[in-house]
Amino acid sequence: MIPFKKALDIIKSSTTALGKTEVVALSSSLNRVLSQDIVSDINMPPFRKTAVDGYACRMEDLSKPLTIVEVIPAGTLPSKTIEKGMCAKIMTGAPIPPGSDCVVPVEDVEMLPDGTIRFTGDKPKSNICELGEDIRIGESPILKGTFVKPQHIAIMAALGCHTPLVSVQPRVSILPTGDELVEPNLIPSDGQIRNSNGHQLISQVIACGAIPVYDGIIRDTEEITERALSKALNECDVVVLTGGVSMGDFDYVPKIMERLGIKILFDSIAVQPGKPTTFGVAGSKLIFGLPGNPVSSFIQFELLVKPSILMLMGCNAPYQPVLRLPLATDYSRKRAERLGFFPVQITAESMVMPIDFHGSAHIFALANANGIASIPLGVKEIKKGDLVDVRPI
Repeated sequence: MIPFKKALDIIKSSTTALGKTEVVALSSSLNRVLSQDIVSDINMPPFRKTAVDGYACRMEDLSKPLTIVEVIPAGTLPSKTIEKGMCAKIMTGAPIPPGSDCVVPVEDVEMLPDGTIRFTGDKPKSNICELGEDIRIGESPILKGTFVKPQHIAIMAALGCHTPLVSVQPRVSILPTGDELVEPNLIPSDGQIRNSNGHQLISQVIACGAIPVYDGIIRDTEEITERALSKALNECDVVVLTGGVSMGDFDYVPKIMERLGIKILFDSIAVQPGKPTTFGVAGSKLIFGLPGNPVSSFIQFELLVKPSILMLMGCNAPYQPVLRLPLATDYSRKRAERLGFFPVQITAESMVMPIDFHGSAHIFALANANGIASIPLGVKEIKKGDLVDVRPI
């Protein structure tokens, strides 16, 4: 077994960005990785505007009644200059009329019988958004290598970037193996189980911005396995096997890998769950063998496969943030010779609540999990209130 950090370092050193790009529509850029800095072509705000509904006026005139000289809706330019004793009724987002230096909110104003207004608040504020206070022409609020989320799409839309340049998506072959597997639409007979791993991995690949390639369950024969693995290597950038084949349970698997030019760089990691996780390369192609137990495959995909896919796309932040949060209750395990991972709920109080977890086959433990916590090698027990490392999922 090798330490988890060494395994991750091996994967990092074996992964090179694909370097291919394409232009996509803004609406199609979610979960893609930018291959360009997004440069602002305008100042934001592009003009001085009001932050509130109210009355634009001169602060020095707030001690006396003010005459309304015009109404300025959003999207309309003012036509008057505000002079002594004057104001303009103005809607949020509308341009500030010349001569005014503040906007008093409608809730701080009293309408007088003669149609004038009077300021009734305590301490006036400007309530003005200045030209370019958010961003200036030529500035880059989003940099190359950013994994695009909804907030980035909003910014790109605001800056007119309607066809961003992004990295080409890696193709990831999903190869669930095992004679015991049947697809979810079938009822398993004795000795069979439904193929949860394959569909779980498809979803995980999509979530990190890549393209899953799935041709069905791989049966446990040398001929079928070699044909499927050879096809995957020819067509995809990453191959993810799950089940007995990935662990070399059958004598023919190492021979197949050798014939196909796959170099195994490690086949066992000091982690729990996921000890038999395997990683190899064939030229620039990355091959992962994940354990067949669904929690093991889920966790090791998140920890090892996902970062490698993001690196292939040139992502500048391929690793999940690790939070240090207090444990909500005591947690213990029987053995401590491996780095342990277990599903948790991050509570509303920012505490970490371990989920009842029966082991690496207990996929239902993930149903209410929103994080994966770790317990260090050599540690059997963590006390309530102790800080633990948590990766949100």
